[in-house]
Amino acid sequence: MPGFILKTPDNKVIRFNYYPDAPVTSKAFAMLLPFSRTFMQARVSGQEIWIDNAPELDIIQENASVFTVPGEVVYGPLKPSRAKTSNCMGIYYGEGKGLDCCNIFAKVFDEDMPLLKALGETIWKRGVMDLTFEEM
Repeated sequence: MPGFILKTPDNKVIRFNYYPDAPVTSKAFAMLLPFSRTFMQARVSGQEIWIDNAPELDIIQENASVFTVPGEVVYGPLKPSRAKTSNCMGIYYGEGKGLDCCNIFAKVFDEDMPLLKALGETIWKRGVMDLTFEEM
């Protein structure tokens, strides 16, 4: 399972690879594709764009942490129910730390990191942006 792409309204494409350490999350996310959501800048977790209305994933918590590296994609599964990140999805375009554990399941292609950083900075300055996720 290679990964997915993110498309912006101006047809920029950013590619991501799934992590082998998160096979359940990766497979479940792939089953959701394609979908679109309006992403915003995170308030306190750093250089992250996120949503709190991600398509629901009733899966296990795996490869979960609050610590990420730039370019990683996180998803909050519905369980454990006490998690503050349930039904959230985030993409780190720089330094950051999550509020609660999320499944870290993908990372941007190294050569696409400048596109992701520019996207994050645009959302930070403008407020929100509709993004579409599709199979690679």
